[in-house]
Amino acid sequence: MKHGVFAPLTIDGYQGYNRLTKPARKGGDPIRVAHCWAHARRKLKEVFDRDGSEIAAEGLRRIAQIYAIEADIRGIDPGQRLSARQARSAPLVAAFGDWLQAQRRKISSKSRLGEKLTYIHNHWNGLQTFLTDGRVEIDNNRVENLMRPIAINRKNALFAGHDEGGIAWGRIASLIETCKINGVELFAYLKATLTAIANGHPQSRLDDLLPWNFKPSS
Repeated sequence: MKHGVFAPLTIDGYQGYNRLTKPARKGGDPIRVAHCWAHARRKLKEVFDRDGSEIAAEGLRRIAQIYAIEADIRGIDPGQRLSARQARSAPLVAAFGDWLQAQRRKISSKSRLGEKLTYIHNHWNGLQTFLTDGRVEIDNNRVENLMRPIAINRKNALFAGHDEGGIAWGRIASLIETCKINGVELFAYLKATLTAIANGHPQSRLDDLLPWNFKPSS
């Protein structure tokens, strides 16, 4: 990331991520948050499944229209995806924002539906980030799916031995799942990377060892 350029990060509503957006954060420039539309949709789906709310149903219908556009443009160049979003998705998102505020004025914020609408309202800026950056996904479902096996394995992780063991476990798990995302053969990557480290690969060139930069030898 170039100095002064805000990197996008797609997240859910966990408040602990907020420190990443602070200008004085340790480890680099501040990160621009992109909130996950799947989590926003899930809030409305919970209400709809519970009591069949027509308002929640309308919100789900509007979000489905936005997702339909994403299905059309998935996998294309980020610049083209950004242009398509600005032309097709932005008006739908703006209309959803107007609809959201209109419903919040009519519904008690202490009601079940009101709480869900407030959640979406509180993350509204981040929910619009995908309209300004073609690299950003509309949700973080892909990453969550990769994390699910780790969550299922959490009881085994209790036997990491100590805190440092848990940290090491987390780092290795992150590398493994990143290899999967980038279509990198895991054993070849780990063998080559660990060999390079053992042979004194300089810390100033650690980026060369990241999975997306891995080039298997012939």
